[in-house]
Amino acid sequence: MAKESSHRVVVIVDENSNPFELGCATEVFGLRRPELGRDLYDFRLCSPEPRTAMRDGFFTLTGVAGLEAADTADTLIVPNRPDVEVPRRPAVLDAVRRAHARGARLIGFCSGAFTLAEAGVLDGRRATAHWQWADEFRARFPAVHLASDVLFVDDGDILTAAGSAAALDLGLHVVRRDHGAEVANSVSRRLVFAAHRDGGQRQFVERPMPDLPDESLAPVLAWAQQRLDAPLTVADLAARAAVSPATLHRRFRAQLGTTPLTWLTGERLALACRLIERGEARLELVARRSGLGTAANLRSLMRRETGITPSAYRRRFGPTGAW
Repeated sequence: MAKESSHRVVVIVDENSNPFELGCATEVFGLRRPELGRDLYDFRLCSPEPRTAMRDGFFTLTGVAGLEAADTADTLIVPNRPDVEVPRRPAVLDAVRRAHARGARLIGFCSGAFTLAEAGVLDGRRATAHWQWADEFRARFPAVHLASDVLFVDDGDILTAAGSAAALDLGLHVVRRDHGAEVANSVSRRLVFAAHRDGGQRQFVERPMPDLPDESLAPVLAWAQQRLDAPLTVADLAARAAVSPATLHRRFRAQLGTTPLTWLTGERLALACRLIERGEARLELVARRSGLGTAANLRSLMRRETGITPSAYRRRFGPTGAW
């Protein structure tokens, strides 16, 4: 398998770090991708100490690089620890500051936002963290604009996720940003994880589990995904689910943290991106097949959601020489 990527992702693992988010980073950025025929990233773990006790002493991490490896990172994932009141090591904070100063991308999963804020790189920036620490974070770091009710925040060169499964959401978002929707979908299929949950969706904060198993949205979502080119409306989705539009809206909010229309638009845009990546050059056809209507609407949505035009997206992620 070709080892084409030179983009290095380095994870700093410090004492009492959470194993789950470390596993998420390894799964998304570290595994080899034989299904793609190439590696997406050059992945490294590093630690300030030769032996690092993970959260609550679950296990001890050894055999990884020293902290100097952080100075080689193009993307640096910072430590996330549940003991947010404990100051981070000065050496770790210095490594984060050096990475930021030389233009590396920084990522904080869950309580990793505390590490970034303590390093001083989040002042005046948007970020998120797990909802249970929102009040403490705001009290300690008032200069940071904390969005405590979203899954993740992409603030350009600094990205933060709310925690747990949101780390996978942000990881796939980064893959999508770096390599396009088709590659991100391939990675998500291997993870058996939803390919796209928008960062603006709400965190699931102390929500009870639904009482009735037949309230799952999975059947109507699968039905809609096979008909994205059709003029589907929220009323159509509600009729398929055999509920009122108001009930459907409540279920989307409860189960997905978004609205039916926002979900439908996101799915259509993801399909449009995949069509462009596969070489379809006719924007009117892309817009029609993805249910976005017109090329003008497609251009507007792509600029808003990806920050680039369809032509620029095609040059970055599409087949060579198609346009």
